[in-house]
Amino acid sequence: MDESKQDQTPAGRGVDFRHLIQEAVREFVNLEQSKSEPAYKVELEEERRRREALERRMNELVEENRRSRLIAEEAERSSAIRSELQRLGVQKLDLAFRAVKDDIQRTEDGRLVAKTTGGDVSVKEFLAHFVSENPELLPARITGGSGASHSSKAPVASPVGGFDIDKIRPGMPKEDLERARQEISRIAQQINSSR
Repeated sequence: MDESKQDQTPAGRGVDFRHLIQEAVREFVNLEQSKSEPAYKVELEEERRRREALERRMNELVEENRRSRLIAEEAERSSAIRSELQRLGVQKLDLAFRAVKDDIQRTEDGRLVAKTTGGDVSVKEFLAHFVSENPELLPARITGGSGASHSSKAPVASPVGGFDIDKIRPGMPKEDLERARQEISRIAQQINSSR
């Protein structure tokens, strides 16, 4: 037997110091590991919570960005429709806008088009057609009619002392109507001959 590996005790048993030291080291390592493991677990748990919070915040920001983009696109679409309606001379802008806004959509390439039964149509063409079909949205052409008050403009009289154009009205006597026609014809001839 090798005495460096075993010593005799008074009881006569052999003790393996190498094995004893290895066991002590193993116990020490296990004890240290069990002490540090909870710290690692806590740190890992905190890191996981931080990562999840960051992911949630990032998802919120992505959603907020998407909503902001939709709001901006809608504002730009509304502005484009309104400006085109104004360009066409529409006086009742809000009414016309509400009537056409759902028909006009943005395509994938970013263009604004009107969805019709005949397919996609440009916004300008669609709105021009809409306005021509709905002339009541345009300003009145003749400002007058039954019950309208006369403005303070001077009556237009014929240079020969003929007929006053402001006297033309529905239900006027036939002789006055005939004089009005003759006067209008005479003025039209003068205008044509002066060209």
